[in-house]
Amino acid sequence: MILHDFLPSGNGYKIRLLLTLLGKPFDLVEYDITKGETRTPEFISRINANGKIPALELGDGHILTESNAILIHLAEGTPYLPADVWQRTEVMQWLFFEQYDHEPTIAVLRAWVAIKGMPEHADILVPMKQAGAKKALEFMEKRLSDHDWLVADGLSIADISLYAYTHVAEEGHIDLSVYPGIMAWMDRISALPGYIPITMKP
Repeated sequence: MILHDFLPSGNGYKIRLLLTLLGKPFDLVEYDITKGETRTPEFISRINANGKIPALELGDGHILTESNAILIHLAEGTPYLPADVWQRTEVMQWLFFEQYDHEPTIAVLRAWVAIKGMPEHADILVPMKQAGAKKALEFMEKRLSDHDWLVADGLSIADISLYAYTHVAEEGHIDLSVYPGIMAWMDRISALPGYIPITMKP
């Protein structure tokens, strides 16, 4: 397998973390999205017509895109995607929440502060994103204040997906110390056998 990725990306990190936890070897091909390296004609024509990472190139030539869709594919038949229909649906709920409510606020703030620089009209946009991030984290905290994991009694791709940008949220000037349930959950994930940090290459 070949993972086309940008190392600081939380969306790419989701895939790297799951592959590592599963013990599946893969090659990493890096692109610098800040320099438009995923917008080249070659990348768009061969890797992802949407011009984004991550993209996972399988041995049979298929290329998967969209981070949470890749997680679902890789987790099929493993403990990270429950067989129980209701629990699978709960996992999906969290994955949709991550892409609709969580990533557009927390990941965007981190990107502005730590990677890409502040956008035009930051004085208006940043408070809006901060309010959205607070709402998303409060929703997670409600669950994690009295549960170890987001779904059922074990780690799933719901946790992996939401961990990716949550654990680096402070790079976007978001204070996580006010969310003790989230802090304990992050500690549980980082203590897993086979855990890798976001900056580690395979």
